[in-house]
Amino acid sequence: MSLSGHETHVCCDDSSAPVSATSLDELHSLQKKPTSLPSHGAESISASLASHAREQGPNVIKGDPKAISGHTAVHFVTRDYASDFNLKATHVLHNLSQAELYEHAIKDEKGTYITSTGALATLSGAKTGRSPKDKRIVKEETSQDDLWWGKGSPNIEMDEETFFINRERAVDYLKSLDKVFVNDQFLNWDKDNRVKVRIITSRAYHALFMHNMCIRPTHEELETFGEPDFTIYNGGKFPCNRFTHYMTSSTSIDINLKRREMVILGTQYAGEMKKGLFGFMHYLMPKRGILSLHSGCNMGKGGDVSLFFGLSGTGKTTLSTDPGRYLIGDDEQCWSDNGISNIEGGCYAKCIDLSPEKEPEIFHAIKFGTVLENVVFDSHTRVVDYSDKSVTENTRASYPIEYIPNAKIPCVGPHPKNVILLACDAFGVLPPVSKLTLPQTMYHFISGYTALVAGTEEGVKEPQATFSACFGAAFIMWHPIKYAGMLAERMRQNGTTAWLVNTGWSGGSYGVGSRMKLAYTRKIVDAIHNGSLASATYKTTPIFCLQVPDKVDGVPQEILEPQNMWANKDAYNATLKKLGGLFNSNFSKFTESMAGVDSTLSEQILSAGPQLV
Repeated sequence: MSLSGHETHVCCDDSSAPVSATSLDELHSLQKKPTSLPSHGAESISASLASHAREQGPNVIKGDPKAISGHTAVHFVTRDYASDFNLKATHVLHNLSQAELYEHAIKDEKGTYITSTGALATLSGAKTGRSPKDKRIVKEETSQDDLWWGKGSPNIEMDEETFFINRERAVDYLKSLDKVFVNDQFLNWDKDNRVKVRIITSRAYHALFMHNMCIRPTHEELETFGEPDFTIYNGGKFPCNRFTHYMTSSTSIDINLKRREMVILGTQYAGEMKKGLFGFMHYLMPKRGILSLHSGCNMGKGGDVSLFFGLSGTGKTTLSTDPGRYLIGDDEQCWSDNGISNIEGGCYAKCIDLSPEKEPEIFHAIKFGTVLENVVFDSHTRVVDYSDKSVTENTRASYPIEYIPNAKIPCVGPHPKNVILLACDAFGVLPPVSKLTLPQTMYHFISGYTALVAGTEEGVKEPQATFSACFGAAFIMWHPIKYAGMLAERMRQNGTTAWLVNTGWSGGSYGVGSRMKLAYTRKIVDAIHNGSLASATYKTTPIFCLQVPDKVDGVPQEILEPQNMWANKDAYNATLKKLGGLFNSNFSKFTESMAGVDSTLSEQILSAGPQLV
């Protein structure tokens, strides 16, 4: 009773019914709604992790070892040999969602944080870029006669025995872990030519990266996935044995085309997986009569498709990611009888100096689900400073392609109408735009020219010509003439026109002239797309014999012919001859390896180069 004689009531919040749980554990169990996950895969994954010396793989349990209730499948096999691995099951986290991978990465991987926009920032370890000198291709009977070996080739051979040594090392490392991540995904949006890939890795960061970069299967597609066409064993946190034959460091990236497998040791840089898969597709697709290309691709509202080729600094990303056109893909495409298709399911964009003003589509794609590699951010606000190079200049963002608002889903299109070869000519002698014949297209495609200027690489003080065959020399498998011949044939069949666009210097070389205005380059690309260049009158340039239009809407007429912009005409002529000589010198490594190639095709390509005599 109260002092006033009235009954006392206890104040309580009875606005809602209490939870039915009787313990915190039971309450937490109510938080997650049960979901139906694909039940397939345990036996197949066990087979993927099998030692080469044994037919049987490890015991596989699908699920987090710290969450027994989350196990969805168990595959146990009977063993007839003694090993400590027999006593330990391998816990497999199979095709996790972005949110689940975030949780694992933040919990287990030091240096992983959520940024202010929701992206996952992480570190790739000591390696912040690819290691091309450590990449090896197994020289074996099924593919050795197809591949390009020797001078100028990026393909460094290794034997099968050494591959199996490294494979065993990676597989044993992965099986020794408490858990491994497995992604089953697809390459190529053209379903008639789709390829199934499996990625096995130790890091959630790698699994999320590949979740973004490959095509994500539906629940139904995952149920019927079956066996992969290609498997990556990413043991990158563990080094190779540098005393093993063919090893030159503690890093090794090995591809076996006969077994359709890739082994990664000694590097955690995720880009090795992306480009390893592209290397496989760069072999397999031409083998099937499909042209694989290292290029960007977009499509206009009327269905006209353009391919963009260009090395770093040429403006390929900026020009192909056009808000007025649909993005089909930013990096890797296939051109088949069905038309064009993107190989990947995501984008891998450079982040250095990224801003919403320069590249708004990429900037706004950096949100939940995106992986940010090696960026620097404010320790309190987690706002990323994209200008900071403290870790590396090669900062990157990996995100699903649908994060770009104007992405075309599915990422396929009709046969290309235009092929645009981009060059940043720091010598200032190539015209802003020129129309190419088919032989010239093959010549300049094989050459893959741009120029380095001061600030691009350390020690560069004057323009330096750089060439990368097929605009992606590091990834090609066949001889460059194979890809060039296929490109020319596809273009001939479909009436495709090729253009050489110089985004570099005008009025003199670097240090004297000035960089071509981006606004002019955009006007040129617009004129290619709207067809107005087709009605122009063309004039042939000296040395390179390029066809230059007399007018482009919105572009000053005088800059269309480079010599008009040079005050010193003798210097222009000398520089033009110098660049022509550099082209011819670079091309000599291809002519030496053209034995056995169609002689008519070879003659056409060689005749399309600079004429210095």
